[in-house]
Amino acid sequence: MDLKDGVKTSENKVSSEAYKLCEFVKDKSNSLIDRLESFEDIINLESGDTGLNRAKTLEREFDIRQLYIKYEGDNPTGTQKDRIAFAQVYDALRREFDVISLATCGNYGVAMALASNLAGIKCKIYIPETYHTDRIVEMESLNAEIIRLPGSYEDVVMSSTEIAEINGWYDANPGGVNTPLQISAYSQIAFEIVEELGDAPMCCAAPVSNGTLFAGIYRGFVSLYKRGKTSRIPKMIAGSSSGKNPIVQSFKQGLDYCKDLNPEAIKETKYNEPLINWHSFDGEEALYALQQSEGEAFNISDKKMKEMCSFLLKKEGIKILPAATAGLIALLELDEKLNFKPDRFVAVITAKF
Repeated sequence: MDLKDGVKTSENKVSSEAYKLCEFVKDKSNSLIDRLESFEDIINLESGDTGLNRAKTLEREFDIRQLYIKYEGDNPTGTQKDRIAFAQVYDALRREFDVISLATCGNYGVAMALASNLAGIKCKIYIPETYHTDRIVEMESLNAEIIRLPGSYEDVVMSSTEIAEINGWYDANPGGVNTPLQISAYSQIAFEIVEELGDAPMCCAAPVSNGTLFAGIYRGFVSLYKRGKTSRIPKMIAGSSSGKNPIVQSFKQGLDYCKDLNPEAIKETKYNEPLINWHSFDGEEALYALQQSEGEAFNISDKKMKEMCSFLLKKEGIKILPAATAGLIALLELDEKLNFKPDRFVAVITAKF
């Protein structure tokens, strides 16, 4: 199986200032408090505060007004995963862990390898033995140790979680004890959107896989609304690979829980792989976000994702990973169905290509 989850191999550069701070963080002769402060400075320099730009070309093409793109490709390794990677490495540093471990098919592993390397913490990355990702080269260049395990991605997550518990390592896998921390890190996306727009949009769309990102954005909007910082909570719109994501399928079936899919019925391609699961580790939280916001969920074909990717490159000049466009496509499909009244709409694009 030849699957390429994620952006093309890059140098994953951070600023020279971040590298200087990282030397201080790695020096254990410095106090832990000072090292934590320096790593927090690295986070503030490198992670988050991604661009939010109005997509006028898309507005004209699809007859929708005030459509904004939140582009997570601005993060150091090119995806939203940097947000949770840096947050968890900070937590691991604070709790004085020597090793961080996780399972990945690509993007998350590179993000965690970079953040761990900057903090001087060993990183062990577990990858299903049948998977291939060009990003292994990047992980290894950032001093991460790659371990292959049999089984699906979901199997490897569970196995690596058990290994971390046995060895006393920091477990950075989805669906575990760190879920609240991961959701909190992703909630910053909502904070940044509101800071730019002055209020919450009518709708906010994003791709869904494990559900952590989607749940985090929703939680951010809820927090702002309850604190009187926004006038509303957006309708949350989810997009994922057709028939291959438990969150979307459970929502469409009207279930109040996230039902696992049949693993044998899921076909992976180089376009849909970042989105598909037979089990979504934070699916309950994402499903809750859809239901509570009176949102919508859409199945998106590989063909539509490829076409949108090409359109964005041609018209907006940005190289986007096809799977990263699933939320945007879902938003546009809902507009076609409902013919939105003029308002503000945000689509989160999760990764560059």
